[in-house]
Amino acid sequence: MTEAPHARYDLVGIGNALVDVVVDIEDSFLAANDLPRGSMNLVDAEQSDALYDRLPPAIETSGGSCGNTMFGFSALGGRGAYLGKVRDDAFGKVFAHDMKAIGVDCPVTPAPTGPATGRCLVMVSPDAQRTMATYLGTAVDLGPDDVPEETIAASKLLYMEGYLFDPEAAKRAFVKAADIAHAAGRKVSLSLSDPFCVDRHREAFLTLVEDHIDILFANEEEITSLYQVGDFDAAMERVRGHCEIACLTRSARGSLILSGEQVIEIDPVPVGDKLTDTTGAGDQYAAGFLYGYTHGFDLETAGKMASIAGAEVVCHYGARPRADVRSIIREKLHISEF
Repeated sequence: MTEAPHARYDLVGIGNALVDVVVDIEDSFLAANDLPRGSMNLVDAEQSDALYDRLPPAIETSGGSCGNTMFGFSALGGRGAYLGKVRDDAFGKVFAHDMKAIGVDCPVTPAPTGPATGRCLVMVSPDAQRTMATYLGTAVDLGPDDVPEETIAASKLLYMEGYLFDPEAAKRAFVKAADIAHAAGRKVSLSLSDPFCVDRHREAFLTLVEDHIDILFANEEEITSLYQVGDFDAAMERVRGHCEIACLTRSARGSLILSGEQVIEIDPVPVGDKLTDTTGAGDQYAAGFLYGYTHGFDLETAGKMASIAGAEVVCHYGARPRADVRSIIREKLHISEF
């Protein structure tokens, strides 16, 4: 990708702004609070507050799918900014501070009223099993007024998280952000994030992809759901004409990158018995590809960077890289200037 003039950022992301509260607990805590071990639960503010008050000391960091991608992108050396909705409360301050601490600008004005900042309580059992209780809070209230034109236009590329696409206001915010980016000569990317999101809003997603998206990220289940076909090859042919680049992941079978008539096969990075937790694999795949794309690498190299980044995160618990992925990429791909 040729660097656009006057680009302050390489990537700006829009997503659900959530604070991850990670804490070690005993399974007896789950039983006492009626939480099925290993489950993912959506809770309201009252439930979240009550559960949070019962927790032992925890580690609190910025989270959410797009937030994890921005973390990985920054760790690779990219210049990033994050846009999301937080409240002017303690968790809102945690989110903004943590983003800045990892090198990602967070030009977000906290809401003075309304729901609290969203948070995900991640309770880790002694055997590393995770049980989650998520309160989305004000994150899902993001609308067109929360999309700053200056920040979008100042980035080479816009990345949007499909998880946030449920509310009507968020749909309008996505279109506004994409229009701003294209008017400034930038590119727009989207992660479909979840097949259930696609099922709920298929027509709106199709319109967004066809009319506003240059680079699409989807796994096999998401892309077949989008086009309502049971065959991956049929979905692949459908998406080919709807966006400039499609990055389609297939777990242990690697991924495909489509661009025009070109089909680039990216082999998976073997992890063997190190496979621990697939949470965040798609987020870090996107981080790796978007770094390569925005820094002038060809699509195949960007895809290999994506595969390496995705493979690192599945070898441990948590959705963010722990190893120096930049060094791993440099060694595996023999890129001396990286």
